[in-house]
Amino acid sequence: MSEDILITEKRRFHIEEAILVLLLILSLVGIGIMDFSPADGYFYWLILVFVFCLFAMIIGWLQSKHRSDDVLIILREQSIHWATSLLVVGGAFIIHHSGRIAEEDAGLIILLILSLSTMLDGLRVGWRFSLVGLFLGVAAVVSVYTAHFLWVELGIAILIVTATVFWELRMEKKAQS
Repeated sequence: MSEDILITEKRRFHIEEAILVLLLILSLVGIGIMDFSPADGYFYWLILVFVFCLFAMIIGWLQSKHRSDDVLIILREQSIHWATSLLVVGGAFIIHHSGRIAEEDAGLIILLILSLSTMLDGLRVGWRFSLVGLFLGVAAVVSVYTAHFLWVELGIAILIVTATVFWELRMEKKAQS
């Protein structure tokens, strides 16, 4: 393996790991907001759909430089994926405004939609994105059943980051052998 490719792979790992950490932090902030103000939490998750879309496109763009995939195809697929996710979130918003579900429930439903969208997009852009989606799904369930859920979810987020760093270091060491 040439040194240039190794450096590029390391750089890509650092960028993807930074995105993982940032998405986990933004998710924890959203969970905290949702706990104190369900209405604000609802709109925060709506904004995060766009943020997740942006980061998925960035990761797709980074990966396109290592493969022969066309950047326009990646952007089109990501746009379609996240636009449909936004449509479903809009459906939850309409149902909420009809009075059928409470604000707290609407925030949890949007969190679950974002979880599913992120997990599924992780199949395309990488397993770290799927981990964020899994984290969001677990966070939604934990927040319903645990009084001090933010601390539990913070511990899970730290565990995810630690595990991904150790995994990457292990794979790098294995590749050098």
